Amino acid sequence: MNRVIVFLVSVVFVNAVCGQIKKELFQPLDVFELEWASDPQISPDGTQIVYKRNGFDIMKDAAKGNLWIINTDGTFHRKLTAREVNESQASWSPTGDRIAFSSSTEEGSELYMYWVSSGNIAKLSQLEHSPGSLTWSPDGKQLAFTMFVSQKAPVVIKMPTKPKGATWAKPARITDRLKHEADGKGYMEPGFTHIFTIPAEGGTARQITSGNYNHSGNFSFSPNGKTIYFSANRSDNWEYEFRNSEVYKVNIDTKSITALTSQNGPDFSPKVSPDGKTIAFLSYEDKVQAFQTMQLNIMNADGSNRRIISSNLDRSVSNISWDNSGKGLYFTYDDKGNSKIAHMTTLGRVTKLADNMGGTTIGRPYASGSYSVSDNGTIVFTESTPDYPAELAVIQNKKSAKKLTNLNADVLDYRQLGQTEEVWYKSSFDGRDIQGWIVKPPFYDATKTYPLLVENHGGPILNYGDRFTAEIQLYAAEGYVVFYPNPRGSTSYGEEFANLLYNNYPGEDYNDVMDGVDYLVEKGIVDNQKLFVTGGSAGGIMTTWIIGKNNRFKAAVVAKPVINWISKTLVADNYYGYANSRYPGQPWENFETYWKFSPISLVGNIETPTMVMVGMDDLRTPPSEAKQLYHALKLRKIETVLVEIPGASHGIANKPSNLISKVAHTLAWFEKYNE
Repeated sequence: MNRVIVFLVSVVFVNAVCGQIKKELFQPLDVFELEWASDPQISPDGTQIVYKRNGFDIMKDAAKGNLWIINTDGTFHRKLTAREVNESQASWSPTGDRIAFSSSTEEGSELYMYWVSSGNIAKLSQLEHSPGSLTWSPDGKQLAFTMFVSQKAPVVIKMPTKPKGATWAKPARITDRLKHEADGKGYMEPGFTHIFTIPAEGGTARQITSGNYNHSGNFSFSPNGKTIYFSANRSDNWEYEFRNSEVYKVNIDTKSITALTSQNGPDFSPKVSPDGKTIAFLSYEDKVQAFQTMQLNIMNADGSNRRIISSNLDRSVSNISWDNSGKGLYFTYDDKGNSKIAHMTTLGRVTKLADNMGGTTIGRPYASGSYSVSDNGTIVFTESTPDYPAELAVIQNKKSAKKLTNLNADVLDYRQLGQTEEVWYKSSFDGRDIQGWIVKPPFYDATKTYPLLVENHGGPILNYGDRFTAEIQLYAAEGYVVFYPNPRGSTSYGEEFANLLYNNYPGEDYNDVMDGVDYLVEKGIVDNQKLFVTGGSAGGIMTTWIIGKNNRFKAAVVAKPVINWISKTLVADNYYGYANSRYPGQPWENFETYWKFSPISLVGNIETPTMVMVGMDDLRTPPSEAKQLYHALKLRKIETVLVEIPGASHGIANKPSNLISKVAHTLAWFEKYNE
């Protein structure tokens, strides 16, 4: 088995990760060669763009990113600084003469300044923790940011003095918090996030907010620079009101904080209009269900006259920013698996401006990406299609988007990708239209039928779309037609569609996936005798549910699954968030329902050879879940293997070598049964 995996990593992945397959001849290609743009920020005058150019560090097995700058006509593309360290959070000064950014140092992340005219840089800060949400004051004299402030553990004991040279165990870890660990981070140090300001010329950071509350996320200055609008939950019961937040304002001089909203639900991401009279923000009134559409609200600067302006758009609004006139806002939304940029007037009229925002999730085709707007309305955003990861694109003078960069020309111009095609079919359960995509093998021959590989997305309240995906291209390069559907419960089709899994998960989303399989079989595209299925997280749940419901698949790979809702709900890092929004009550109050929807309840039906895969540091769907499935299959003598990936959290593919390992193991398992 190990020799097979080594071969796959060294030949299949290195030579075919983006779809190159020549039958006799492989051309060299490595996932570490891929690059993608993120977080583009356009200058106030609309002439220059600074962005983060990302790639993989083969020696450190991690993503890396430096800041680059380019003119909006595509000329003078160059690295912002000569430093070879991670840089991020680039932000133009109000006059466009400087760029503030954060950068890693030997002591941690710090704030830096870049002067556009001279190219000089200087470090501004000496911070205890990493800064976030970097924002300029309107007069360009101050920078505001968020930063974590540590506190002591709740109980401190006095241990006896350790003898000189003695080796003792590490001290006990103590917590009394509801949320005390986070997937990908582990134990959460006691403390809270606060808003700080620092002079733009450097100096001592000054804490603006106070209290034992978290003040994180995006915030906005008033035009006179005396007030910051932010979101937080400052109620006494804030830990248990984890979906709730309000919009507040804080006076920078007096540090006096005033609440402006009081609705039950998240009120966040406040943006002040150019004249300072109106606050836009995102919100929904919490009805406690599986999914709720995020709406765009506006109110007067004092919190009065609150109203929703996005009622006619049955899609979640995100990433809002005012236009220069103050008569409307730019925003993004997902529609039918594609991320859009649009403009909405304060009266609610929506104009779509661009499709295909995304491409910053390299592994699988999830929604991602960002945009920025200049004072004159020029828009820059990260654009992606199935043919390339995120590139910079601009919209000028209300014309169509123009792609500026081609970061992977040296790689993708010499590779044959699998062709991605959109498919629609009817649900056998209720006749709904269901959307999915297929990726055909490179050099596809329509006279042949191919083995089918079903890739189920996570969430389940997420969406796949027509975006670049290295993992799925690699599967296609091995000769599979890959099918990735958006069954009911997926976002980008409206609140009602996404909420069909409320108290019903897994439910008829199973039928939606299988209807797609039948559609492809009936079309003669795939071989009904060569069906394979995989998926991670919620996709792992669906994969297990599928093989528990039928024996049509020759093999399955279940990655980082939930197998038992009763155990998972009480051991995951987000254990407190499931009751009532997933199923009624807590597990001990509604044991029968939690068990009914647990894939482990179907394990007695499984006959499909199944690989079970999980990251050993996964706190979202802990290894104990994967082991329950593996152990049950072993006890039943069903062919199975358990793949545990050291050092991997829920995002197994966060490290490029783990992405390679995940895909190579999946392909090796399927190849064993692809006869």
